[in-house]
Amino acid sequence: MILDKYDQAGLLFNTNFKESAPAEGVFGYRGELVLIEGEVADDQGRTKPPVALMRHTVLLEKDDKLTFVVGVLDQLELINSFIEKYKADFADEIKVLFYVVNITTPMQVEIEGVNFVLIPLVQGVAWNELIDELGLEKSDFKGQKPAEKIMTALEEFKSYSPEFEVFSLEQALTMTVEIKWEAHGAV
Repeated sequence: MILDKYDQAGLLFNTNFKESAPAEGVFGYRGELVLIEGEVADDQGRTKPPVALMRHTVLLEKDDKLTFVVGVLDQLELINSFIEKYKADFADEIKVLFYVVNITTPMQVEIEGVNFVLIPLVQGVAWNELIDELGLEKSDFKGQKPAEKIMTALEEFKSYSPEFEVFSLEQALTMTVEIKWEAHGAV
C-alpha cells in the first residue's frame, strides 16, 4: 500500500485519517503531504520539520496507485515538487484538483499527460471547497466512512468538466501573484 510507504517515509504529516474503503484495494487519506522534506538535524537521523507541505490533502489510492489528489499549495511552483516526488505512483486515470494560494484565476494545466485543475484559494478547507465545487451535499455522504466519502467525491469528479482555460505550466507560472494564506483562529 503506497499510503503505508508514504507514512513510513515520513511523508504523511498531521494525519486526520488513513483507512481502507469498502472497495477492494482502495484506501483514503486526509491530512498533509510532505512536498519538500526538512534536512537532517542531528547524528541520530532526526529531521527538521518539512520545508513545504500540501495542506488539506485528500488522497485516494486504488491498487497501489494514486487515483485522486486534492490539496492546497501555497505557491504554484510547488506543483513541480509534487510531480517529482509522487509521479511514479500516479494511476493512468489520476484526477487532480489543487487550490493554489498565489493564483488569482482558475485554470487547467496539462503536465506530462495529467490534467491539473487549479483554483485560487486564500482561506478555507480544501475538502469543503471541493464539495462545493462539485455541487455535493452532506446528504450525499450520509452513513459513509471517511474513505468512502472520498470515493463518492471522485465519482462526481469524473463527470466534472470545468470551463477553465488550459495553459502550459510555463504560462501559468507567469500568472502568479504575491498572496499569503489567510489563517483565522482563536485569539
